[in-house]
Amino acid sequence: MSKLPKVGFLYLDYVLRFFDYSNFKGWPEKIEEVTYHWGNDKKRFIKEVKAKKIDILLGNIPSTAYETFREIAKELPHVRFVPSLETQFANKSKENVTLFCKKHDVSIPKTKIFHNNKEKAYKYLKEKATYPQIIKKSYGPSNYGGYYVHKADNFKEAYDLLEKEKYDPIYTQNGIDLKYSGDIRVMLIGHKPVCAFWRFSGKGEWITNTSQGGTMSYEKVPMNALELAVKASKAAKAEYWACDIAIDANDDKPYILECATAFAAFPYIRDWICQYLMWDFSNGKFPKPHVPLYSWEELGKIDSSLLRTMRHIGFSKYKPSFDGAYFVNDRNGSFDMEKTLLSHPSDFPEEFSAELLLTNDNKKEKEEDNKSKLDEIINKINFNTATLTDILTLHGMEDELALEIYEYAKENIITDISDLFDLESVDAHMASIWTESIDDMRIDINSADEATLKKIKGIGSKLANIILDYREDNEFVNIEQLKEIEGIGANKFAQLKSRLKIGE
Repeated sequence: MSKLPKVGFLYLDYVLRFFDYSNFKGWPEKIEEVTYHWGNDKKRFIKEVKAKKIDILLGNIPSTAYETFREIAKELPHVRFVPSLETQFANKSKENVTLFCKKHDVSIPKTKIFHNNKEKAYKYLKEKATYPQIIKKSYGPSNYGGYYVHKADNFKEAYDLLEKEKYDPIYTQNGIDLKYSGDIRVMLIGHKPVCAFWRFSGKGEWITNTSQGGTMSYEKVPMNALELAVKASKAAKAEYWACDIAIDANDDKPYILECATAFAAFPYIRDWICQYLMWDFSNGKFPKPHVPLYSWEELGKIDSSLLRTMRHIGFSKYKPSFDGAYFVNDRNGSFDMEKTLLSHPSDFPEEFSAELLLTNDNKKEKEEDNKSKLDEIINKINFNTATLTDILTLHGMEDELALEIYEYAKENIITDISDLFDLESVDAHMASIWTESIDDMRIDINSADEATLKKIKGIGSKLANIILDYREDNEFVNIEQLKEIEGIGANKFAQLKSRLKIGE
């Protein structure tokens, strides 16, 4: 085999890792790791990439680091970023999704964006807009599970919402009359759809995210949705890609709602992506994955708790012993994985110039807001008091997992992040990424009541009552006093000392 390129994983502190070594099964060369540390780390990062002689850097870049990495990419002209910075343009904001779709003539709902011009936005919403309008927070991480997407049925609702949220820019879209009250998520590898499903809104809700009560179905995804997703993927020159698509109930026309390289995917899909990338990076020396169109209908019949544990799923191609060409082709479609074209700086859509739009009075305010982005990233969360929205702000958090953690916290007191290991979806690697974002969740032993104590891991009803009896005569002034209680030996004490504390 001819010499393979030196591949490196692009990681960032506090950001969940989309790929790791297990996804590159069979890759014979060492894969390097380069981690970007938040803050002024650009020069050190560039130096490390050069020192390790990396040819390809693989990884998604969060919105808060996107502009920094555009600068880094210019300093590393011989390094191929996968996905490219041009491909990841839509990851940065809702506004960038709109600019991307307009540049490449990809159908989207009618959208208006107003920078630093609330009066003009209100005039449009009052005099020209049709309702409902979908109003979104444009900037920031995309994995908020729909919590910063709002529907306004009239001008008053739109006005009240914007006065409360103070979004800038104001991003508003014509609401689509969703067919079946749902939208469609399509995931693609090499421009071929490999997974697609309907997401239906929950009872009394309009938004389709599963974290807000939505449900899923892998059945009968229409061909025009797949075709639109393929068009968007090719326009982005994306090695891997995902789109959320609305089908208008009135005329069956599809529209892009969201598109990005950053999306939640089960491990077996990430395995397929890396198998495709091995084929790409090796110029065909490794086999290209074969994923039959609509195979998601069969895989979707498997319970999700099992499906998320399955790895390296493969399909063989049908080889008939007679003239059966009809049966060889993918059902209802001729999509195939393709090698993507390399991006070029001209692929960037023309962006709004925020600097030109800012007045002297609010430039300082904008600069201070930018400085606070890192604080938002590492905002401390207590799972016992966190809202579902709070949990979704953890980097890399998926809708289903956030809901699973939220429901678990209702039945249990979480005092240490390791408590989440009771959930099959959480492992030590995830916990290590989130650790810096998690607040002190230990419980004050002097104020905890019986109901609280018995929900703490390692304390049942019996031990909770023993602790309460001890506390009636002895206030805890040191956590070591637990050793004085009957039934708490060395092992039990080691388990409890990280879950209890003295005082708030």
